Amino acid sequence: MTGPDPLSAARRIADAVLYEGFLLYPYRASSAKNQVRWQFGVLGPRGAVDAGVGEPADLATSCLLQVDQDDLVLELHVRFLQVQRRRVEEVDSEHSTGPNHVRFRPVDELRAGGARWLSWQEAVEQEVGVTQLGLDELIHGRSLPVYVPGGQDVEPVADAAGHLVGRLVRTRQPLEAGLDLLAVPDAERTGLYRLEIRLANQASWGSASPSRTDDRVALRNAAADHSFVGTHLLLQVHGGAFLSVIDPPPGFETAARACRSDRCWPVLVGAEHVGPVVLSAPIILEDNPTIAPESPGDLFDATEIDEILTLRVQTLTDDEKAAARATDDRAAAIVDRCDALTDAEMERLHGALRTPGSAGSLADADSVASRADAEVPWWTPEADAAVDPGSDAVHIAGMPVARGSRVRLRPVRRADAQDLFLAGQVAVVAGVHADVDGQTHIAVTLEDDPAADLHDWYGRYYYFGPEEIEPLIGSDGTAGTAGTAVADGPDTRTSRADR
Repeated sequence: MTGPDPLSAARRIADAVLYEGFLLYPYRASSAKNQVRWQFGVLGPRGAVDAGVGEPADLATSCLLQVDQDDLVLELHVRFLQVQRRRVEEVDSEHSTGPNHVRFRPVDELRAGGARWLSWQEAVEQEVGVTQLGLDELIHGRSLPVYVPGGQDVEPVADAAGHLVGRLVRTRQPLEAGLDLLAVPDAERTGLYRLEIRLANQASWGSASPSRTDDRVALRNAAADHSFVGTHLLLQVHGGAFLSVIDPPPGFETAARACRSDRCWPVLVGAEHVGPVVLSAPIILEDNPTIAPESPGDLFDATEIDEILTLRVQTLTDDEKAAARATDDRAAAIVDRCDALTDAEMERLHGALRTPGSAGSLADADSVASRADAEVPWWTPEADAAVDPGSDAVHIAGMPVARGSRVRLRPVRRADAQDLFLAGQVAVVAGVHADVDGQTHIAVTLEDDPAADLHDWYGRYYYFGPEEIEPLIGSDGTAGTAGTAVADGPDTRTSRADR
């Protein structure tokens, strides 16, 4: 029995990326933030940047490809949104001569049967798949077309009595891009390649530009009509594997640094160091991204926080909700879903404590990590009662580090000047803390600080991540503690308590 297709499992992440920034709260066409309609992964027509009304025409990504078999096959999917312009028209009674000769005229808004529609831009999901690309083809380089046709759809609109009152005309412009792929052999490792991919919109600005070049709104809309939106790549390899360029396996750091991406970010999906699937996204993600199981659905609002946005949607007035529903079908679905959430579903959005994904993990069955595995909501009294920074421990380099442990500071996590001043200094751990995002923070005081006892009394500490801490080994081979002789480099020092 075979397991699930890794590419299928990756599509849920890719679908969320596809609509990232699609429509921002409060989800109304009248909102200032939605006047610039598209947010991420936009490949504009050539010349749009120079005109100041669009995005660059291309993106590029590169990732590490380890070949395990000569018959390696690469499967690639280019996924994006095609802009669809929705024009609202009402029946022009003055110029209509009968049921078979109905004339229409454009309007900004149409109301019928209790519903509203606005003239607006929508989007259609598109995917162009490229399969069966072998290693020889990739080494010699391949250039392939990416094309989706334009089109027009007409939807009649009737009132409550069934009488025709208008129509929705949806129009899409054809899109065409060039896709270039090249596998560059690594100079030091046999079977390792740097896979380079470039995607470029081939629409020219001349074909997209309206006649009135002084109308910047029209220019911007025309550029959007000829743009690839939310563009990202899904890659799957058979007979090989991708290596993470964010956190590569040991020995592959140099090869990973040689990978360069522009306007996209390649991450492994379903794995953390080596895996068969890569998502090259228009936003920054971590390897093996997941969607929170508590989330009831997309909110499209970039770095969305479900609980806050849901509560804000629920506070919209009836008129504001009606305006959001008239803006876009997906906006209407968001409003309806937020209104229908139960108390239990809202409670699930309030927070969860998860296992830290950093270098340190908390030590024993009673530790914060074990409580995180149970996903105890952080706001509950049970979670508060179970957390004890004074007794919790974290394993670093195979040794438990807890309150009283002596460590050397190696700041690397977005280190500022203050942290850099502390590099190499010896500190005493005051507590091990875990935040609601599952990250571990180690509170310390400096061993040579004369005011260390006072800082400890007031609870004023320096905080470092487990990857910034080097345990100092005591005479018994375990992490040294204050008051214990510790092997500290070439000489042996004693703690502040012993001097």
